[in-house]
Amino acid sequence: MAATLKTTLSLALALAGAVSFSTIAQARDQIQIVGSSTVFPFSTAVAETFGQGGKFKTPVVESTGSGGGMKLFCSGVGETTPDITNASRRIKEGEFKNCVENGVTPVEVKVGFDGIVLGSAKGGINLNLTREQIFLALAKEIPVDGKLVANPNQTWADVDPSLPNVKIEVLGPPPTSGTRDAFAELALEGGAKKIEMLAALRKEDKKAFGRVAHAVREDGAYVEAGENDNLIVQKLQENPNAVGVFGFSFLDQNSDKLQGATVEGNSPEFEKIAAGDYPISRSLYFYVKKEHVGVIPGIEEFVAEFTDEGTWGDDGYLADKGLIPLAEDDRKAVAAQAKSLTPLSM
Repeated sequence: MAATLKTTLSLALALAGAVSFSTIAQARDQIQIVGSSTVFPFSTAVAETFGQGGKFKTPVVESTGSGGGMKLFCSGVGETTPDITNASRRIKEGEFKNCVENGVTPVEVKVGFDGIVLGSAKGGINLNLTREQIFLALAKEIPVDGKLVANPNQTWADVDPSLPNVKIEVLGPPPTSGTRDAFAELALEGGAKKIEMLAALRKEDKKAFGRVAHAVREDGAYVEAGENDNLIVQKLQENPNAVGVFGFSFLDQNSDKLQGATVEGNSPEFEKIAAGDYPISRSLYFYVKKEHVGVIPGIEEFVAEFTDEGTWGDDGYLADKGLIPLAEDDRKAVAAQAKSLTPLSM
């Protein structure tokens, strides 16, 4: 009898929670979006265009970083949680598990590509780098005489005599940023793989290699500049010898103030990123909370606006803001998947 009463009570509470969400959420008539600072300008542009249609209020878009956005998005279902989160890297397995455990069903929408730039002020330090040199400049530990030691390189010339004899000062995103994750994977790990001792470590112990390859120095050569890319631009203009790490779209929008370093012979340009020639590039995403669709008004319509050819296509308005479009066939496939709200599976 006690067990039956307990089961009945649990069911009643669950139903009450569902009814409560449905009732309360309908009072919120504005889509809430969080996440990546890189995807932020694209999402904001779509939100503004969407709001101008007059049928729905303009969505609120906040830049919290990919990791911070995922944490908020996966925290649960209800009007106090966001409906969509932007990400400059794919959702991690742990984040997906957290979503599922909290009753959240993510729908993944891949929106395009972006390059990660090492930029400086126009007229400032001009770098032509390899990924190995990037690793040797910014890794916490590097191989010296067959041993891993705290990074001793103080200037770019210490890394390689062909580089400027200028102190290494890099302003970059924090660990909560998708740009930081992608930079570590594509640039630092990409460079570590080219060093014989670390390539051997990778074969022996991938986890140990990953720890070395992704660890960024903490002695002042790399400074976490938060999620505000505008702040990085300001600091670069104040210090012409400093270098910033940010997305190509931000370089594109500030081309009058910034220049991008060449990486392995390729400058960060729209065409080279689209062709896959620029080595530090990644995919961009947003994730929709399926439980909120049909409850928070306008979510399906917002997704349709974002995946419209006039928005994310080759000649869409997001291309003017620096988004590197997916191939046409890929856009069609992703748009169909987004329209059907196909749940992500990992």
